[in-house]
Amino acid sequence: MRERYQVPIGVEIATQWAWRILVIAGAALLGVYFLRYFSEITVPLAVAVLGTALTVSIVDWLVAHRVPRLGATLIVVLGLLTGLFGMLALVGQQLATQASDLRSRVVEGISEVQDWARTGPLNLSDDQLQSGIDNVKDAIRSSDTSLLTRVSEVGSTLTHLLAGFFIALFCLFFFLYEGNRIWSWVVALFPRAAREKVDSSGHTAWASLTAFVRATVIVALVDAIGIAFGAWVLGVPLTLAIGVLVFLGAFIPIIGALLSGMVAVLVALVAQGPWTALFMLLVVIAIQQLESHVLQPFLMGRFVAVHPLAIIFAIAGGVVVAGVVGALIAVPLAACLNGVVRHLAAAATEFQDEPSEEDGGTALPGLA
Repeated sequence: MRERYQVPIGVEIATQWAWRILVIAGAALLGVYFLRYFSEITVPLAVAVLGTALTVSIVDWLVAHRVPRLGATLIVVLGLLTGLFGMLALVGQQLATQASDLRSRVVEGISEVQDWARTGPLNLSDDQLQSGIDNVKDAIRSSDTSLLTRVSEVGSTLTHLLAGFFIALFCLFFFLYEGNRIWSWVVALFPRAAREKVDSSGHTAWASLTAFVRATVIVALVDAIGIAFGAWVLGVPLTLAIGVLVFLGAFIPIIGALLSGMVAVLVALVAQGPWTALFMLLVVIAIQQLESHVLQPFLMGRFVAVHPLAIIFAIAGGVVVAGVVGALIAVPLAACLNGVVRHLAAAATEFQDEPSEEDGGTALPGLA
């Protein structure tokens, strides 16, 4: 008689956990694949959702003051477009008026670098400098063969951006106009027994997303106004362009404000020299310290309880999946998931604490 071998309980538990984790990981990878494959749709859709979270309260306010829903939606959408194109027009006008002056300062800076290389510790001769310049020219000429390919790639990218812009615009309009009907249709796709939890989870996620977007806008405005005002005081050119760049960059948590602030420092270095760049750097650091230690804890910590470590992981995952746009969307998604998980956990706790009929209590509605 053969001896029967029993699988140790630890191995059995580990196996059960392992296949469940593999299924979850496979589903997550499949979801990421579809998000990337249909990125021309999913990314504009996500941008439209963020825009809706930011502006739906304005539409509701107009409707409460007897403005028809359609008219209120058109007013808000046209206002957003006016603000967006107005910022771009201001930036373009400033670039057009100050680009020539900045270009001349760049040329002067290059001449100063050449003089320093000739008379400074490097002690390079004119022939060595000319040889270096010739090498740079040769490298540029050698890349001319791929210029046509790069131009076509830029054209394709612009086409995708334009298509994504109109998709996001139409989605934003319909989300603002009849978002409740769209959400009711989504909830109706789920089994009847799950619709109540899906609906409550969706409202919880929407509350977290709305709080996150509004807090982010406040932080972005403070960053943009503070850094642009510091650049104006120091006499740095392209002040409006710097302010717009900082405002847009602040929507990418942690890294966005840092990168846009470094652009302001670089412009100050090119236009005014190292001392102005140093003062500009101090302004950027002061504004970001105000954001990190005052605004972020007060706004994000109060309305959106997401740990900074989770934010970093979310940004890294978003960059891997969809680049800069992924980093923009990842943190709001993490905030929504965090709110939904906390909501469902609280609901499960309340369900477990409910008295059953055997204990003399009453049954829950729908479970009797």
